[in-house]
Amino acid sequence: MTGAPPVGQDGPVVDAVVFDLDGVIVDSEPVWEEVRRAYVAAHGGTWQPDTQRRLMGMSTGEWAHYLSGELGVDRTARQVADEVVEEMTRRYREHVPLIDHADRVVRRLAGRWPLGLASSSPTRLIAAALAATGLTDAFATTLSTEETERGKPAPDVYLAVARHLGVDPSRCAAVEDSSNGVRSAAAAGMRVVAVPHGAYPLDPDAAGLAAVTLGRIGELTPETIDELAG
Repeated sequence: MTGAPPVGQDGPVVDAVVFDLDGVIVDSEPVWEEVRRAYVAAHGGTWQPDTQRRLMGMSTGEWAHYLSGELGVDRTARQVADEVVEEMTRRYREHVPLIDHADRVVRRLAGRWPLGLASSSPTRLIAAALAATGLTDAFATTLSTEETERGKPAPDVYLAVARHLGVDPSRCAAVEDSSNGVRSAAAAGMRVVAVPHGAYPLDPDAAGLAAVTLGRIGELTPETIDELAG
């Protein structure tokens, strides 16, 4: 992480908590993989063994260019983004797969800290997911990487969310599931609670950046955050 967290009389301070969305609150990574795999196959591209891992954390523009360019999809990046996101929106209208009562976890933490959301999903999918899970009002600010210069693992989205919250990044805790997400939050100077998805374990370097690693989101409590500040 960049620098040391500020220390008060009782130790380091946590003034806000920033959540990722995909893989933390909603189990959307398998849906993203299914939709994009099918799209690549339908449009003349070739899915690679490391494609899903590379895609996790990319902004909309980044993954659309990756599918159109490196994977050989016979559509422009703009067409790729529009058509894949349209299919994801359709899937969300049918069902948003909430993870392990994550909505209760978010509500519990919202009772103690202002919350931010730093997501690689497009803005309209963030809105759809939060509306479907009843969490729209739980977050003081939400931001998509499509609104920042770079996606994860760059720190841009976490730095921007901290700025919108009016909190120094070093006084924020971040909740992430993916290697690129953990790298992004750590690069922003946040203390990271990692909750890896069972199908997508953390790379060793990313695991080493986490202040704490949980087996499931239901284990995240206000006490977990307090321990980060102790």
